[in-house]
This record gives sequence, structure tokens and C-alpha cells, in this order.
Amino acid sequence: MHKTTLYNKEIKENTTKIDAKNKVLGKLAVQVADILRGKNRADFSYHQIPLNKVIVYNVKHIAISGTKLHDKKYYHHTGYLGNLKTEVLGDLMQKNPEKVFIHAVSGMLPKNRLQAKFLANLKVYKEDIKD
Repeated sequence: MHKTTLYNKEIKENTTKIDAKNKVLGKLAVQVADILRGKNRADFSYHQIPLNKVIVYNVKHIAISGTKLHDKKYYHHTGYLGNLKTEVLGDLMQKNPEKVFIHAVSGMLPKNRLQAKFLANLKVYKEDIKD
């Protein structure tokens, strides 16, 4: 554990490891977003970045409910006229499941300058990790 002082307060660094195997994507993303923001702590404040780090592993085996694997689409525009790229969730899960999970968590964080700092405290791994 690492300690940092901020305005005469000690802030402890917490690391949380979460196994994503057979957990639903959205529900797990909500839990991770709350931990990253520090909403599980008694000293929660909207403007402070807590020293909470989250490690999520086995993202390859995450559960997706309903028919989202075939129906949900992710859009990306290249900036050129007529170049709106579309990718189905099932294809993206096979190629890069970490990207899907990070996208879900970032959608549940506030859209401000702190979002990138919160996401810097998130580590996502496709397979199981060695302790």
C-alpha cells in the first residue's frame, strides 16, 4: 500500500483484482467505474482522484446478455466524407475484448478532464494473470 498526503489527509492506494469470467459486461463495468471514481469510499468527493487501481482479467470469457453479440454495433468515423466504419460486438469481442470493456467503463465515467485519469488506473487483461 502506498500513502500520499493531500491537504493534511492521508490517502491510501488500493488495488482491486476482479475476475470477469461469466460476469455480465454492463454490471461489471458499473462496479469498476464506481471503484475508479472512489464512490465506495467514505471520503468520496467529485473533484478528487482516488488512488484506486483496478485490475480486470479473463475479459475474454465475459458474458453478454441477450442478442447483443449480433445486434450491437460500434461506430467510428475516420474524418473523411462517407467513411463511417461499423463493427459488430461479436467480431470486436473476438479481436479485442479489452477494447470493448474499456469502452463500456469509459461510458460510465463522467465526460470531463478526469475521465482519462480515471482510465489510467484501469488495467484489463484478456486471459488469467499470474499473481
